[in-house]
Amino acid sequence: MTPEDRRALRAKLIAARQALPDRLERAVQLQQVLRAWLVSRKESTIGAYWPIKGEFDPLPALYRWSEGGPEGSPRRIGLPVTDKLTGELRFHVWFPGCEMELDAHDIPKPKGTDEFRPGLLVLPCVGYGPGGVRLGYGGGFYDRTIESLNPRPLTIGVGYAHGFLPLLRAEPDDLLVDVMLTEDGVMWQRS
Repeated sequence: MTPEDRRALRAKLIAARQALPDRLERAVQLQQVLRAWLVSRKESTIGAYWPIKGEFDPLPALYRWSEGGPEGSPRRIGLPVTDKLTGELRFHVWFPGCEMELDAHDIPKPKGTDEFRPGLLVLPCVGYGPGGVRLGYGGGFYDRTIESLNPRPLTIGVGYAHGFLPLLRAEPDDLLVDVMLTEDGVMWQRS
């Protein structure tokens, strides 16, 4: 698939996502799927994202997860802040009500909170294909970030089922997600 084809596909999927008449109901279902999936996880740090362009908002489910940690062992949620030199994302602690500021792309980011390395990353998906193929916005931020983290965090793609592309194949630089969740449940999980 050419870069132009991918750009056109992204635009089509974003427009379709924003036009979903039942997007709110789908979001409620996906919140439940994500919360149920997180119950058995042992990680204590999750990197996520601030939702834009009709994306699923994982933050309510993640906040509920953060409240359930063992006493004396807090669970932390982080939102990305772009490192201008490397183009990688750094995750800074987020909590409801924390002070926020806009980044260079006008996306809110935490202001003045601690940075940490997440053990699990929740990634937004414009679309997804078989075997963990994720179609993002094309900037490569998450791929560069995941490659730079050692150990590599578990990666969870989240998006609505309308974004399934049965013929989507990974490009040479694409990293596959370990798990893909939609409002219909677990669509893919690496064994």
